[in-house]
Amino acid sequence: MKRYTHLPQVVLGAAFGWSIPMAFAAVSESLPLSCWLMLLANILWAVAYDTQYAMVDRDDDVKIGIKSTAILFGENDRLIIGILQVCVLGLMALIGWLNGLGWEFYWSILIAGALFVYQQKLIRHRERGPCFQAFLNNNYVGLVLFIGLAMSYWQF
Repeated sequence: MKRYTHLPQVVLGAAFGWSIPMAFAAVSESLPLSCWLMLLANILWAVAYDTQYAMVDRDDDVKIGIKSTAILFGENDRLIIGILQVCVLGLMALIGWLNGLGWEFYWSILIAGALFVYQQKLIRHRERGPCFQAFLNNNYVGLVLFIGLAMSYWQF
C-alpha cells in the first residue's frame, strides 16, 4: 500500500476498525449511529498514531520512495495529528452521550486528552526516539478509554 498511496494509515485504520460494525451486527443485529462514529474515531486515531510511527522512518521512506501520511503532511504533521486527536476525543464524547455513559467514561476521555498532549510534547522536535515513544503511548490511551467504558457499566 505504501508504494501506491500516501494514505496507508487510513487503510490500516479501516482494517483495524472493521471489526466494530461486525461486532455490532453480530451482537445487536443492527448498525446504530454509535457504531459508525466509533469506526470513524478508530480510523482517525489509527491515522494519528501510525503517522507518529511513520515519522520515525520518514527520512528513510523518502529516500526509497515509500509513501505515508507523515510524508504527505510534511511540516503540518504535528498540527494534523493534533486535529485528529481532538476529533477522536470529540467523537468518543459523542458516543458516550448517545449511549448514556457515566462520568467515569468522560474522565477517561479527559485523561486520554492529557496523554495526547504528552504525545504532542514528545513529537515536537520530530526526533525518532520520542516519536516512537509517542506511538507506544497510545497503548495507554486505549487502556484508559477501556477502563472508563468498563467502569461506566460496572455497578458499584
